[in-house]
Amino acid sequence: MTCFSSQNHYLFMQEAIAEAKKAFAEDEIPVGALLVKNNTIILKEHNRSQQLANPLAHCEKLLIDKILTSEPGFLYDYTLYVTLEPCLMCAGMIILSKIGTVVYGAKDPKTGVVGSLYNVLNDKSFNHHPVVIGGILEQECSFLLEEFFRKKRTL
Repeated sequence: MTCFSSQNHYLFMQEAIAEAKKAFAEDEIPVGALLVKNNTIILKEHNRSQQLANPLAHCEKLLIDKILTSEPGFLYDYTLYVTLEPCLMCAGMIILSKIGTVVYGAKDPKTGVVGSLYNVLNDKSFNHHPVVIGGILEQECSFLLEEFFRKKRTL
């Protein structure tokens, strides 16, 4: 399993935040993610549910789909950085693809299942349990989401 220093977590989360800002600019819910292997960013993505007219187009799903087309198999050596705690769909994909480490920023009290509503990644019923690190640049990640929804409410 992959685990980096906390300084690296902050640097990579800043890159994920840059992806979330792209989503914000495109009127998508501002969540960004990256896949990192051997301390190198392999892929970046942000939510695209509106663009693709697909409610399943979460950034985590898009990344996992992309990487599995070029590197079929399990993703034990990868770290997923995501600005928002994963939902059940994305957590399921993390388990099934066997991502080694998940680092997230903001908690999601409505749909987050990596500690908020439930911790599916820690459920002993499943055969894969990635390392999970939460709260990295949490305020910055939360601010983007709050600003996005504040703007939506005033329109």
